[in-house]
Amino acid sequence: MRVTVIDYKAGNLTSVVKALRHLGAEPEVTDGDLPLVERAERIVLPGVGHFAATERLDATGLTGAIRAAIARGVPFLGICVGMQWLYAGSSEAPQQPGLGHFTEACTRFPECEEKVPHVGWNSLEVRDGSRLLAGIEQGAHVYFTHSYRAPVSGDTAAVTSYIEPFAAAVERGNVMGVQFHPEKSGTTGLKILGNFLAWQPKEAAC
Repeated sequence: MRVTVIDYKAGNLTSVVKALRHLGAEPEVTDGDLPLVERAERIVLPGVGHFAATERLDATGLTGAIRAAIARGVPFLGICVGMQWLYAGSSEAPQQPGLGHFTEACTRFPECEEKVPHVGWNSLEVRDGSRLLAGIEQGAHVYFTHSYRAPVSGDTAAVTSYIEPFAAAVERGNVMGVQFHPEKSGTTGLKILGNFLAWQPKEAAC
């Protein structure tokens, strides 16, 4: 299975590509090959660092190509900042819009006794019906590193608490995202990536 991995010069590409190959996929990395995105079977958008880096997706035309692929029903997975990009935007870079697939915005954790960023292993509260998290046990631990997070909503597939509850995974139609790093989350992370690779879409996203 071919998986198109988007490189906007801020992603954790090496670990993600290695994990996908371990699962039997054939990753194809691109930083602007629009025809490759147009014929993609699956798309993964990894991400680390500042939300402003997603501006490159707009500058290269990748935003439009990804939006069109999603409309065709191509399965899409955003990781960390790649998940945050699915929202309207982030207070980390107010001038830079996200894809807007989810209407909410991402915001920074409030300052309190707990340290920000949230770094390390934390547990998942998995909601019923998630295809991405099928077979994942309640309380399974995954690896996070982030200062900004998405709010819990009807599209939330899993919740994690750090300072306050936030969306650890999101899912609607053929669009999925995880705030944690599955490629760094051991067997649980590989299971989640395997679910994404195995899922067969029946219809395009709403």
